Formats: sequence, structure tokens, C-alpha cells
Amino acid sequence: MTEVLVELPELTREELARYSRHLILPDVGVEGQRRLKAARVLLVGAGGLGSPLALYLSAAGVGTLGIVDFDKVDVTNLQRQVVHGTADVGRSKIDSAAERIYDINPYVNVERFETRLTSENALDIIREFDLVVDGTDNFATRYLVNDACVLLGKPNVYGSIFRFEGQASVLATPDGPCYRCLFREPPPPGLVPSCAEGGVLGVLPGLVGTIQATEAIKLILGIGEPLIGRLLLVDALTAQFRTVKIRRDPACPACGTHEIQELIDYDAFCGGAEPITVREITPRQVAEKLARGDDFDLIDVREPFEWEIARIEGARLVPLSTFPGAIKELDPSREIVVQCKVGGRSARAADALLAAGFRNVWNLAGGITRWSDEIDPSIAKY
Repeated sequence: MTEVLVELPELTREELARYSRHLILPDVGVEGQRRLKAARVLLVGAGGLGSPLALYLSAAGVGTLGIVDFDKVDVTNLQRQVVHGTADVGRSKIDSAAERIYDINPYVNVERFETRLTSENALDIIREFDLVVDGTDNFATRYLVNDACVLLGKPNVYGSIFRFEGQASVLATPDGPCYRCLFREPPPPGLVPSCAEGGVLGVLPGLVGTIQATEAIKLILGIGEPLIGRLLLVDALTAQFRTVKIRRDPACPACGTHEIQELIDYDAFCGGAEPITVREITPRQVAEKLARGDDFDLIDVREPFEWEIARIEGARLVPLSTFPGAIKELDPSREIVVQCKVGGRSARAADALLAAGFRNVWNLAGGITRWSDEIDPSIAKY
């Protein structure tokens, strides 16, 4: 970090013992540990990446950890979000993470922001911290964090994961690029599937999150060579790590031309929020239609391997990848309900039906995940 701390807090006798393996490192020592104790680090997200970040930054002795998250622990999180346990299912992720942090290190102060990060609150929250570690899983928040960090001059320790691959870098520093230098604008809605739809290897966020924690500690201590101007690419399948050089783009609207002077919410532009142009129908309404024996088509556009995990009785599998060719086999005069896992892919399929002239089309709100929650708990969530 570029900030110069005038007065560093003292370490107690118990802290000297706790951090003894740090203190004997020439590049850390007592002064470095005091810098860690004085540091204020904001974690955006208490999920897959946020879990190793919370565990290792608290164990390392970072004095104040802020956490922004509004979600609750779900059983599907437990395969990778190791800061939470089975007993935490249904609890606030912030409360669960804070409890684990205090168990690891009672000397850490946890500041909780149980809210969605938005254009209205991002600057106020981020302003009070020395650096931000981005553990988000959607483009909307990723661009919001980036722009806020650029406007405030806060380093952004970036990480992302998908399936078997991950990325990490240090962005928005005075002499380095920001996220928009790499990816100027958010991708079109639906172009990139989320981890909920595409999946992620459970250990991958552990790898990438630990790298992010390492970078955050290096920034606080002012040691080593942070990933400024470099993008680390992780391929878990081949066990390969490679680094590519990245440069600040003079035409970047955030850190180059500084066209971006205020924040906006990117939900409408990113794949994290599907633009639903079709009518939605709730799982309860579909269940009632099935119970009455109504004559309609229930089309499942997930992949065959997902169909094997869970399915709604009476549905017909037409994977989205084959959907364009299957449209001609459907009857435009019939009522059609389209469903997927959470509602994103089915919205795209329903839009395609409307474009092809179908009129009586519904999208199942929340997909089979909401169906499991509200109608049939025996259907596995994945």
C-alpha cells in the first residue's frame, strides 16, 4: 500500500506468541505484524473466494476485516465455501463467517455490511478501508467494485473462478491497470454462465482465494512483487500457472480518460441479471396446473447430466444447445412453460420462442432450484 501509517498499534504478549512465525521472517518482523494489525481490508463476498480470504487474513492478523454479503448459507455452498459448516445452513453468511473468524483469531475486528453492494453505498463502504479484495461471483458487482476503487484510489485485489480455471491480479493501483483495461464493458446478458449454472471445482476458490490473500498481505507489508500489471491464470486440470502482462489502457473510461465520475448499477447489463421479456410463472402455479391435468408443455432446457441429477415429473428435456433446431417440432398453438436450473437459460429459450412466433409462453421463475424449495424438497439441489 502507498499509505504511510504514522502510528502503528502495539502487539500484546499473546499476539507476539501467536504471530511468532511471522515475526522471525526478515520481511515481516514486529513492525510488519503491527502493519497487519493496523490494516483495514474489505472483503466483497463471503462465498467461495471469501472463505479462504477470511480464514487466512484473520489468521495472519489483519486487524480489521470488513465483509459485504447479503446472502444466506445454502447446502450447495458447502462444497467450496469452507468458512461455513453444515450447522450454518440457513444462517447469514456474514454471521457465519464472523463467528469462524473470531474462533481463528479473537484479535480481529469484523465490520459487517449485510447488504447488496450498490452504486448508492459502494463509495461510502469502500472509502473506510485501505484495500479491497474482490470475491464476487458476478459481473455487475465486479465492475462496481472496480469503478469505486478507481474513484477512491484503493487497490483492488481481483480474483475470479469458473469450472476448473481461475484468475488473479492486483488492479486499480496508481501505476497499474484496472479491470476495465482488461474488459472494457460487461458482457451481454447470458453470454457467460454463472458458477451456479456452469459449476466450479470445489478446491479452485481455495487456490485463487489464497493467492488473493497473499497479494493483500504483500500490499499491506510493502514486500515482494505484487501482481500489478500481471494477470495470473490458473488451470486446475493441468496444474499450470502462467502469468501474462497487462497494461493500463490510456483509453480506459475508468483509469485512463476518467470519463467515469460516478457509479451506476450494472445489473441490467450483465449476465448476473437476465432481461426477462417473457411472462414468469411461479412453481406453485405450475404445480397446480400439473395437479389439475392442464394440457401444456413443460420444457426443461438444462443439460442431460443436470437432468440425471434432478428433474420435474412431466417435463421434457430439450437442452438449450439444441433448442434452436427443436423449435420447429413444437406446436405454436400450445401453452409452453420453459424451465432450467434458476431461470436464466429458460428465459433465453422463451425469448427464442417468442421471436419464432409463439405467444403462450411462460418462464418458470427460479427454475428447478425454487421448485425444490417450494414444491418438492426431495428433488436434489445442485
